[in-house]
Amino acid sequence: MAGTRDIKGRIKAVGNIQRITKTMQMIATARFQAMQKRATEAQAYTQQISEVVSELAANLGEGGDVSHPLLSAPKPATGRQLVLVISSNRGLCGGYNANLLRTAMAQIKSGGQTDIEIVGKKASGYFKFAGVPVDKFHSHISDKPEYADVERLAEEYMQAFTEGKYDSVKVVYTAFVSMSRQQPRVQQLLPLEPPVATGGAEGVKADAGPMTVYDFSPEPQELLGELLPITVKTNLFQCFNEATVSEQLMRMVAMKAATDAAGKMQKSLKRRFNRARQASITTELSEIIAGAAALN
Repeated sequence: MAGTRDIKGRIKAVGNIQRITKTMQMIATARFQAMQKRATEAQAYTQQISEVVSELAANLGEGGDVSHPLLSAPKPATGRQLVLVISSNRGLCGGYNANLLRTAMAQIKSGGQTDIEIVGKKASGYFKFAGVPVDKFHSHISDKPEYADVERLAEEYMQAFTEGKYDSVKVVYTAFVSMSRQQPRVQQLLPLEPPVATGGAEGVKADAGPMTVYDFSPEPQELLGELLPITVKTNLFQCFNEATVSEQLMRMVAMKAATDAAGKMQKSLKRRFNRARQASITTELSEIIAGAAALN
């Protein structure tokens, strides 16, 4: 009976684990849906800002001077880059952090002198274990990043870049490509890509109908000076949103896999329990029959 009691205890333990992983899966699913909606709404705003910047570039004309401190690296080059790594605060999300940190280390080693800033406790623990010095840990940014926190961070980066401290500012995060694909990505935040005019000659787009002609006030160059910093802020905020969506999705998948594995183990243990109980009953019956035979 000792064997059956042990198996029964394991069945109970596996059942408790299954209930926990199922609950975590449901929580991750709810958070994923909420963050996906938020990221989709923010992405629409980011795309609209990019379209407005392109329209402004088109109105400057082919010979227009689209210049801004955020569009070009400092001269002479400093040989330094700033890398922001966005990881998670919690584990149990599959290969989310492992893939991300592997990509981050490759980027750090490929550049020259690198200043590292991180978000998330998993990145903090990884770099501490690897003996890689971290310049700043942004512990105030939560699992649900607020735009105000990201805006202040973007302003710090823009100030440092325009003062000539860095040749580039890059963000390492996990991009949400689709429900079945989340890809670690290195995005250059600064300098920005120069805006490209979307319109062709005579106010006609190359792949569509006539282009709408806008009358800008103030002048396009002045508007660009206002919109380019907003572009940096929205791009960084979108990186945070996609990283959070990818984390919750990968945690949801990992917890579902754990729940299914616990269910399979529970079935296997129940079969073992039934066999052990049947063997115990058979042994007891054999002893009773043998004892009765001995009395005769």
